[in-house]
Amino acid sequence: MTSGDQLAEALAAAYPELAEVAAAAPDPVYLVGGAVRDLLSGRGRADIDLVVEGDPGALARALGAEPLAAHSRFGTLKVDLDGHEVDIAATRRESYVRPGALPTVELGAPIRTDLARRDFTVNAMAVDLAEPRELIDPYDGRADLGAGVLRAIHGASFRDDPTRAIRAARYAARFRFEVEPGTRELLRAADLSTVTPERRGGELRKLAEEGTAVPALELLVGWGLIELRGGGSFALAHEVDRLMAGPPWSEEADRAEAILAAALGPVRLAEGGGGTAAARSSWRPPTPLADTRPSRPSEAVRLARGHDPIEVVLARAAGAEWLDDWLHWREVSLDITGADLTAAGLSGPAVGEALEAALTAKLDGEAPTRADELRLALAQRR
Repeated sequence: MTSGDQLAEALAAAYPELAEVAAAAPDPVYLVGGAVRDLLSGRGRADIDLVVEGDPGALARALGAEPLAAHSRFGTLKVDLDGHEVDIAATRRESYVRPGALPTVELGAPIRTDLARRDFTVNAMAVDLAEPRELIDPYDGRADLGAGVLRAIHGASFRDDPTRAIRAARYAARFRFEVEPGTRELLRAADLSTVTPERRGGELRKLAEEGTAVPALELLVGWGLIELRGGGSFALAHEVDRLMAGPPWSEEADRAEAILAAALGPVRLAEGGGGTAAARSSWRPPTPLADTRPSRPSEAVRLARGHDPIEVVLARAAGAEWLDDWLHWREVSLDITGADLTAAGLSGPAVGEALEAALTAKLDGEAPTRADELRLALAQRR
């Protein structure tokens, strides 16, 4: 895409609803961030992020759109526009009282000041909806986008907000960007321990939801920002990613949590310790299930019973192929019930023990009929 006419045509084709926004806006309004980046690179639609040199609420009212969510501190709100969620924010400038703190926000800045607070040059471009032929690109993001380069806007970027380092890995892996050498040095100096565990965990979760989650995590380890420990393995993470690409294993557990658990175990930040709540709560070593080879279906069901879904996925990724069959064996049920056994004279704990014995026999092919189930269950009677 080279000319202003092409930019305007691409904008109209990808985001036809923005014509309504431009016509209704009481203040200058801009499309910003990833939507512009993906438009210029030919990727089509992305999430719509608008910034207004004025009041986002006034724009929402002009559009007749009820806010779905609002955050007054940052001057942001979310509305539904023709069936699409649209984020609207006031332009702002930001400052940081200390590294890793949430920013102090001053609303109502000019658009170029708003772009200066963003993370990377490729995300610091805007299109004025009233003048869609003109790209606002103060940091040559378009050139970096064409060259496939990820570049921080300023030297304090990762000191102010170290979670941008996690986003750097996410973007570099997703778009196969080459990280600019100066930016790479800044990344290696980032200190994620200055950020709360909740914010770190949230950004890691977003990263893990990407299709390129494992390469992104490998970048973070390579930059020295997170470390493997406690059995974490990228080989295991790649296998989890492959395993959960489709049914049946994609339905067994949360893919993002499984990848984090496989790659990082209980995550430890290279500076200062800590980790994500998701990783700490869900991670287990892939043994003993991974090292177990049950000889009968009933043994497989017994061994896997009660294990956390993440642990089961890790065990399967680590080589426990018998778990593929276990997915079917665990669905086996009896044709008899406790009422049948009570009617035959059993009571108390003996009913449960008899049902368990019958299920074991059925799983192992020793009770093919209902009569066999009942006979074997009652054989437990003393």
